Amino acid sequence: MRLIRTLAGLAASALFLTACAGSPGGASTAATPRFVNPATAAPTITPGLKLPSSAPATSTTPSPSASVAPSAKTPAVKVKYVFPVKASNVAFHPTHSKYPATDIFADCGETVVATTSGVVLEVSRTDVYVKGSADGPNNGGLSVSLLGDDGVRYYGSHFSKVLTDIRAGVRVTAGRPLGKVGHTGNANGVCHLHYGISPPCAKVGDWKVRRGVVWPATFLTSWRADGQKSPVATVKAWKSSHNCKA
Repeated sequence: MRLIRTLAGLAASALFLTACAGSPGGASTAATPRFVNPATAAPTITPGLKLPSSAPATSTTPSPSASVAPSAKTPAVKVKYVFPVKASNVAFHPTHSKYPATDIFADCGETVVATTSGVVLEVSRTDVYVKGSADGPNNGGLSVSLLGDDGVRYYGSHFSKVLTDIRAGVRVTAGRPLGKVGHTGNANGVCHLHYGISPPCAKVGDWKVRRGVVWPATFLTSWRADGQKSPVATVKAWKSSHNCKA
């Protein structure tokens, strides 16, 4: 009888130790997020967690009576929008010559900020525009384009200065300073920020789309009043109907 009780006790102890072991450290591991230049980055696939090598293999085939829960939908990205020029004396026009965009008039030297959080796509730090030349990517002079976390591209040009820490691949938050208002490029000597909203079709190099394809005024009016009107639906509709051809 004593031998039987001893064997039973050893079996119970073994079961207890197995149940309490768990995973090493009691915590799961997760991939650390990494931000890179979206113009050159390839899609990254994060593998799921694997069982420790000491864990017994289990069948992944559900039993006939088991129910499989539907996969969860990816939650919508929530972003914050701010007016792109931080100044008290600012004006903008609801229309623009030749294509949908807006000129935001402010004194030279006023601060231009990121409309929303995202990653910088393109930066121009040198004004190579020649007066009288045909329309092209040099028209903007000093400029910055940003791919927002909402999937929309935001472009500002005619800067007098782009901050040194703003470069392609850098992640920014809404309201982060990008540079200063100026009149570089084809600005006709008038201090203002040319502002364009577009889908990131080719991300870089597609200047006809980048300079603006939807009217920004209605969104600027909202953001100036601390509203949060989003251009996502409008930009998606343009991309669907134009196939990124401006």
